[in-house]
Amino acid sequence: MSVTDDIKEIVNRETEAWNSKNVNQLISIFHNDMVWPWPPTEKHHNPIDWGLVQGKFNAERWKQGWQQLFDTHDLIHNHRTIKRIQVSDQQDGAFAVVDIDTLWKNKKTGEEMNWKGRTCKTYSLTNEGWKMIHQVGVLDYSNM
Repeated sequence: MSVTDDIKEIVNRETEAWNSKNVNQLISIFHNDMVWPWPPTEKHHNPIDWGLVQGKFNAERWKQGWQQLFDTHDLIHNHRTIKRIQVSDQQDGAFAVVDIDTLWKNKKTGEEMNWKGRTCKTYSLTNEGWKMIHQVGVLDYSNM
């Protein structure tokens, strides 16, 4: 299997984790040093406006956060398309550009939350296999 295939597999494993609301599967893809900045909306391209919702990766804390989302929201749809994969010459780093449209609906209020746009997921090869070490939150590039 090629590195590109490995990266496709981890992107698809993440997608399946969201689809099945499997918090343990989702947590398994993250590098121990992951930090995940998130823009307030898909229109906020300037990182001066971004925040850190979860802080540095902490399996228990992140599990609780994702489980709370899964418990309080229905997943309406989760469409993800890999647009590009780039692998380092050394075969130990990679990124995937992924277009996503993930729609959640709050079970109590009916309010919808849509993660729609483009992400860049960065991976590092570790002794445990490929792990996501960074992701740019969802941004809309349609008018650029």
